[in-house]
Amino acid sequence: MPARLDTESPHIYVDADACPVKAEAVRVAVRHSLPVTFVANSGMALPRGPRVRLEVVSGAFDAADDWIVAQLSANDIVITADIPLASLALKKGARVLAPTGKPFTEDNIGNALATRELMADLRAYGMGGGPPPFTQKDRSRFLQALELAVREAL
Repeated sequence: MPARLDTESPHIYVDADACPVKAEAVRVAVRHSLPVTFVANSGMALPRGPRVRLEVVSGAFDAADDWIVAQLSANDIVITADIPLASLALKKGARVLAPTGKPFTEDNIGNALATRELMADLRAYGMGGGPPPFTQKDRSRFLQALELAVREAL
């Protein structure tokens, strides 16, 4: 397992396989000279930046989540739509954002986990659907939320 690039400043970790805000994450990381690591199950094209890297993990279930959690320090930032990963990251003291800009916090993670379970049960019975389409408003909200999270972490 490679060592962290920088142990003093916050590090941004992106659960990258289905992340729609890769370019935005890099833009904010570059603005603040922060390292950003995209974690995925396969290689992918990424936006360029001086401290941007890709960590390819095995295709095993939750391999990306496990790798991210193993790297985390307090004040790091995780970008993910994966609610169980968000919960684990919060327990390590990280700040967590969904790609829509919604912050996961100790106050709302329990409800998010419960809603996830409920939706899984509804889908099992053929009811409910997937998440709403990702919009430009979500992208804008994400940029604002990540900028705020970085400033708080610094």
